[in-house]
Amino acid sequence: MSTARTDGDRTRVVVLAHEKFPERAKTATGVLKYADYDVVAVLDRDNPGTSASDHRRDLPDVPIVESMDDAPEADALLVGIAPIGGGFDETWRDDVQTAIERGCDVIAGLHYFLTEDEEFAELAAEHGVELNDVRKPHDDLSVAQGRSAEVDADIVLTVGTDCSVGKMTVSLELVEAARERGIDAGFIPTGQTGIMIAGWGNPIDRVVSDFTAGAVEEMILEVGDDYDVLFVEGQGSITHPAYSAVTCGILHGAMPDAMVLCHVEGRDAIHGYEDFEIPPVSEYVDLYKNLAAPVREGSVVAGALNTSHLDGDDAAREAVDSYGESLGAPATDPVRFDADEILDAVLGAE
Repeated sequence: MSTARTDGDRTRVVVLAHEKFPERAKTATGVLKYADYDVVAVLDRDNPGTSASDHRRDLPDVPIVESMDDAPEADALLVGIAPIGGGFDETWRDDVQTAIERGCDVIAGLHYFLTEDEEFAELAAEHGVELNDVRKPHDDLSVAQGRSAEVDADIVLTVGTDCSVGKMTVSLELVEAARERGIDAGFIPTGQTGIMIAGWGNPIDRVVSDFTAGAVEEMILEVGDDYDVLFVEGQGSITHPAYSAVTCGILHGAMPDAMVLCHVEGRDAIHGYEDFEIPPVSEYVDLYKNLAAPVREGSVVAGALNTSHLDGDDAAREAVDSYGESLGAPATDPVRFDADEILDAVLGAE
């Protein structure tokens, strides 16, 4: 992934997050929380005049404006929405055009490639800016060789009961917690948001299916001898009716020593596929362990529970305790509390 032009140490970015921010804009919230950008504004036509922190307490105090016309000077526009199917919403076109005309690069993580949009490509060439489609894989990917276990680093994979349960967030929280303990920890990004944050990676859900495991293995082999532990960002869920193939490919490509199961408190149906119920969380322990076993022995050693919708810490603690009992493993909400219980379990399993 290339980066946008900067006049200083950090890229000044406007994040496009129209409609249902922050619930449906996980790319936007991930970038706001973890990326080393100077985010100067968020575009959300439904909430102009407010701040990102007004809508979620763990987000920074970044102003929300209605359109790119209202945004301050910036180096890049980052599309912070990744809808189901990764399409481009035509209601965003004016904002993207305005950004290009103002000399901003555009960073997007869609399956719809801006570089293949004739209007955007011509306009970008005219104004000398870059269209950066981070979900476009490179051309040299191949099948896995079953070599991820050969690296020096221990490998930890976040897995989920569903999509959009916080696997990337948990991975990044664990990286930070490990580094605070003096552990040399690395992050393996597998999705568009993780790639935007880390500045590199393979977009696994865009890779030819035969090469999915190989794309994960490639990243692990590239950096695995440079770290003590690698936290691999999971995708989807093994029970997801649409995304299970990506989940399995990452699992077999990563060959993890340990897994952390991520779940949203109270969610009982697959996000966007509400006719499909989520099985009891205890069943996922065996599902992931048994699927991993033919490639490498690894088990779910801890759980991460997203309790962001619960009002009080007492209710969250009670939910976490119940989740841990269901898993038969330590559990916590690493955002609301801290990641220590999960990290202890992960390090103890290696």
